[in-house]
Formats: sequence, C-alpha cells, structure tokens
Amino acid sequence: MIVIAYYFIGSTSVKRILSSRIYNAKAMDERPNPVETDRPTMAEGASEYLRSVVQRNRGDGTVGSYAVCSAHPAVIDAAIQQALEDGTCLHVESTSSQVNQFGGYTGMTPRQFADAIRVAAASAGLPAGCVLLGADHLGPFAWRSEPLATAMAKACDLARLCVHAGYQKIHLDTSMPCGDDVKILDEKAVAERAATLCRAAEEACEEMPTGSPRPLYVIGTEVPPPGGEVAEGECPAPTMVEDVYRTLDIFRSAFRAHGLFAAWENVVGLVVQPAVEFGDTRVFDYDRQKVRALSAELPASPALIYEAHSTDYQAPAALAEMVKDHFAILKVGPWLTFAYREAIFALSGIEREILGHKREVRSSQVREALEFEMLRNSAYWRSYYRGDDDELRLSRAFSFSDRCRYYWPQPSVQEEVKRLLHNLDLFSCPLTLLSQYLPIEYEAIRQGALENHAAALIGHHIRRVLRFYGAACGAPAG
Repeated sequence: MIVIAYYFIGSTSVKRILSSRIYNAKAMDERPNPVETDRPTMAEGASEYLRSVVQRNRGDGTVGSYAVCSAHPAVIDAAIQQALEDGTCLHVESTSSQVNQFGGYTGMTPRQFADAIRVAAASAGLPAGCVLLGADHLGPFAWRSEPLATAMAKACDLARLCVHAGYQKIHLDTSMPCGDDVKILDEKAVAERAATLCRAAEEACEEMPTGSPRPLYVIGTEVPPPGGEVAEGECPAPTMVEDVYRTLDIFRSAFRAHGLFAAWENVVGLVVQPAVEFGDTRVFDYDRQKVRALSAELPASPALIYEAHSTDYQAPAALAEMVKDHFAILKVGPWLTFAYREAIFALSGIEREILGHKREVRSSQVREALEFEMLRNSAYWRSYYRGDDDELRLSRAFSFSDRCRYYWPQPSVQEEVKRLLHNLDLFSCPLTLLSQYLPIEYEAIRQGALENHAAALIGHHIRRVLRFYGAACGAPAG
C-alpha cells in the first residue's frame, strides 16, 4: 500500500502549518504496526517499493496503493500518521495546476513542494526513503487555453523541473485540447504529446546524479479532469478490453517513435474507468461483474496495473474488491476533506452546546465564515452545483463533491477554526456530547485508543477513511 497525497502550502511556511493547532493531530497513537513479512519491502527506496506493489498485485491481487488527493494540511498530517502506523510509504503528488514553474495555485514550484513534503515527513519521523513524490495530471491542463505549442512547451518545462526536484512517478495526461485544438483529440495525438512529455522527463534524468531512480509512468486516455466530475447523471461505462489494447498499441508506437524504449518498460499504470463515480448527492458503487473482462485481461506488456480515479465514498468491501481486480492504485481526495468538514461541523455543534449562553466567551463562526467566502468567490463551486437557493446552500456545505475544500485556506475561515479549537481546548468536550456529535470518536476514547483533544478528534475522523483504504490495499490490521 502506498499513500498518495496533495499538500496545500500557499504562502504559509510548512512549520507554521504543521505546528498549527488547527491541523495538528499528533495526540493520536503513532506506533506503527508490524508489517507482514510477505509484503513489499521499502528497503530499496520508494519507487522500487511501488514497483514491487505492482508486481505483487499482478500476481495475486492482495496488495495495492491508495492515492490521497488533497491539498489540506490536516489530511496530509493524517496521511503521514497513517503511513507510520501501517509501516508503509507516503506517496505525495501534485498536479500541474497546483504546483508548477510559475507557482500554481499553491504558490510553489516543484522544488519547493518537494522540500516541503520532505520536511513534513521528517518532522513526523517518517524516513526519507519512505517518501515517493509524484506528478499527477502532468501535461498542458494548466495552460489549456493557450496555443498547443506554448502549452506543451510549459508542460515539458514542468516535467523537467519535477524530475530535477526528485519526483519519481509521473502521470502523463495530455488528454485535454489546447486553445487552437479541435474539441475532441484523436488518441494518436494524445499519445504523441505524452511521449513528448516523457522524453523531456527522460532527458532531465540524464542530468541527475548517477544512480538516481528513473521515473515510473502512468498513461491512459480515459482520464477524469483534475478536480473531479461535474455530473449527477448516469454511472460511467467501464473501459472495454479492446480499448485497453488499442491504447497500449498507440502509446507503444508513440514511445518507440521517440526512442523511449527504456521508459516504456517503466510504465507501471494505466488509467481506466472501473464504472465508479460520485456527484453532488450520489455515489455510483463498484460492481465487479461489470469489469470482469477488464480484470481478467490484465495486459502482459508492459507489466502494469490499473489506476482508478474517483473511488471516494466506496464501501470498504468494494475497495478491497477493486484491489483484487487489479485496480491497484485507488485515488481518494474529496472523501478526506469531507471527513475533515464533518469533524469541524460536529465540533462546532459541541461548542454551541457548551458556550451558547456564555457572554464572556465568543463562540467561533466557522460555518458562517465558510459560507461567506464561498458566496464571495463562487469560482470553485458554481459550475458543479445545481438547484434553487436552498439546494445550493446545502450543496456548498454538504456535497459529496466537497467543493468547500478550496475555501478552508482563506484567512477568515482559518481564524474561526483556530477559535473553535482554542475554545474546545479551554472547556473540553464532554463525553455525552461526543456521543451525540462524534460517536465514532466517542467509542475510541472510551476504549482508550484516542485522547479527548479537538485536533486528535479531527485526525481520527480523517484516518477512519484512510484505514478503509489501507485495509483494502493490504495494510496490517490496526
């Protein structure tokens, strides 16, 4: 199992974020469980660990990796703690919109991002060899409104910078049309552009110190857009076996035309559609009967596994079935910030019960601040939600799409979260109220497995989701 995460830094220093009482869940038990002797080893480094996971999954389907796709520091902290508990590898990825040579929406370059992740992991006691950096959706997406030549030149520059920063896994995603493209790209054009990006990455490898690991690649054309789907419609159709083989043939030809024979052998993943998705209020559950042929026809060359996007909110048993069916890389993101939001809202309810009639202490206004920022700038949710004013209000706060995740970093929201946790540190959370608002954490406290501390409660609630993925991917039982 590998943990994959996004890390939102912005203009705030890593130390300030990680030491902040808003996001710190250090009160949780950090003792790692013993790792089974037949599981892949991290002794040879993170990229080799990922390769061993791929090989093992191709053999018996008993192990996989999960990709934590989030920009929230509380999620990052929880992912690090979960990696420590499971004795596994932390794999952190950034998209081309999130981190690039111009800073992206986090304000960070690949080098700054890589350094930030290494500092965060080291401060928690996770060895450097257990951190795998990756580039997700690396391609022209961030510059897709520009002409193809300009957008691809910037994407190639980003590929080089990622390799120089020590990224070891690259998801090549050139599936989106650029400013002067036709609306729907031919698959050969997508493959040609992916090979161009791969060549830039491979050339950057030649400039790295001797012995540096070569990047591992994920390819494919059935790629959901970064940031998630918009729809509430029908469940997407699963990828057909014939489409898998056609895609591999087209990409293989493009790689060979660019002389990328060694890089082709480092392709470890193919993005496919396992017919799972979620929208504003719906979740389309995994049905392994729909993908029986796809699972049975895992390609022999290159020796890869399938990567599945949008696996959020799937049942734990379904996640385990997906890993067994060779969807060995499971991506999860909104479910984790959804869990964070659940914990914050629940703690706000407890705060109201405790302080609602105390004039000498100002209660926090987290929900009000979050709603204010979302109404002030609707760019991150307006195209995702539908309905009248009441329906939009509920979606902004409670949607499975969890578009409110983009607004937690706003200073006004952070200030109210700080106030919430400060107030609860002063007055503590009565067990009776925890039983009402956070029953899962209440049970953990009663069992002596969790400290009654607000930040620890938040971290525990997020890690509940991570444990589902860890169990599905073969982590030792906690």
